[in-house]
Amino acid sequence: MGDVEVHALREVSFVVEARDFVAVMGSSGSGKSTLMNIIGCLDRPTSGSYHLDGQEVSRLDRAELAHVRNRTLGFVFQSFNLLSRTSALENVELPLVYAGTPRRERHRRAQKALERVGLGQRMGHHPNQMSGGQQQRVAIARALVAEPRLILADEPTGNLDSRTSVEILALFQELGAAGITVLLVTHEPDIAAYASRVVVMRDGRVKSDTRQAGRDAAQDLASGTLAGEEPPS
Repeated sequence: MGDVEVHALREVSFVVEARDFVAVMGSSGSGKSTLMNIIGCLDRPTSGSYHLDGQEVSRLDRAELAHVRNRTLGFVFQSFNLLSRTSALENVELPLVYAGTPRRERHRRAQKALERVGLGQRMGHHPNQMSGGQQQRVAIARALVAEPRLILADEPTGNLDSRTSVEILALFQELGAAGITVLLVTHEPDIAAYASRVVVMRDGRVKSDTRQAGRDAAQDLASGTLAGEEPPS
């Protein structure tokens, strides 16, 4: 910034284990978005190293990083990023179109991904025919269709109400139980309460890194008690 050198991240070092559900928290400017971009192979660190699924990826070129993203990572965003004039099925198929997957195979895999997130009956619907929670489920199915090892979710509940947010968190917990690692960025402690580990960023550094017994989202949905809410009388 002009003559001032700003370190978005410095001395950040941690390991995310397979099947983990990690919440990264921090205020605006804390470095969490830069951290997410590096973990997602969208940015490269100026120093240090990053091993993803056993491979050192911090010095790969753009084409190699794109290959790693397509093979290993799935992305979920706050704004859903769905194509408005295409069906749920076609939205989910999109990563496979870019990967050159044959039409019949990508249709089968997209259908399976939508069924996995509970939208088997909504495959032909367009985003404007769906609720916010359903649109986010389509986005999660799109992230799952390439069978990633790691899901990166950037404020995935930011546009959702409390109950729908917990429904999405229940889905993430199910994915973790099925062997998929989830790393979620959030500003909200109530959302981070469902993770099994919380990493707090401040001024580009890891302020704290804590294991916890995350709340059971499915149980909270069944009981009607959500994080940050009083039990029903």
